[in-house]
Amino acid sequence: MSKIVGIKFKAGGKIYDFDSGAFVLAVGDPVIVETEKGLGFGTVAVAPKPVDGPPPDKPLKKVFRKASEQDFTRRQSNKILEKEAHEYCLKFIQELGLKMNLFSVEATFDASRLTFFFTADGRVDFRQLVKMLVKQFRVRIEMRQVGIRNQAKMCGGIGRCGREFCCSTFMEKFDPVSIRMAKDQGLSLNPTKISGQCGRLMCCLTFENKVYQEIRSRFPRMGKIVKTKDHSGKVVRFNFLQNKVALRLEDNQEVEISVDDIIK
Repeated sequence: MSKIVGIKFKAGGKIYDFDSGAFVLAVGDPVIVETEKGLGFGTVAVAPKPVDGPPPDKPLKKVFRKASEQDFTRRQSNKILEKEAHEYCLKFIQELGLKMNLFSVEATFDASRLTFFFTADGRVDFRQLVKMLVKQFRVRIEMRQVGIRNQAKMCGGIGRCGREFCCSTFMEKFDPVSIRMAKDQGLSLNPTKISGQCGRLMCCLTFENKVYQEIRSRFPRMGKIVKTKDHSGKVVRFNFLQNKVALRLEDNQEVEISVDDIIK
């Protein structure tokens, strides 16, 4: 019976399924796997487990072998190549006056392809740049334009909370984030306070959004006149964490009451 193992190529990257074959693997083991672009260097993120149910429609790529010292040496030489290619490309971006922000270069494990990642406000004509890169490095060149969130995920960093970016540590994909989520959670709508280092709304707004929606469904709507045993007033503010609402009474005073005390 074949076994499926989860392999990750980057710290915060997506986990891909591979056929582990006869290898005995544990989480954290470095391995060389077969990919569409040739051999790749990855790390076991999910331990091997037997295939449940029918086999997948498309046969899984296989684990080629466990990584050796030579593989680590090649990986290090690839990093040197990536740094050299990054500096070389930056130089000619400036000379050609291209409006693009190059932030990363990745080489395939066999160094047969270099992928240049960049952000830009619009389309960029980089044909001349690609010719210069091919002439210099004699390998296949790929220019890939990505969004600002992907740049943050690939580069990493420290968020306003003092922790490493969620996107570069454990998030595998980006979920839609809206200003409505900030409103539902009673947060300040000041863009500087609810935006991440990438300049977009913070991904963590989605983490507790479902819980806040469930809590909010038990609260009266804003502006509604409600009654309790001792008070009657208009709802002017919510306190979701303490399960309370603030009421403005007829004499313009404000009192905070529990949602459970509201007479329905």
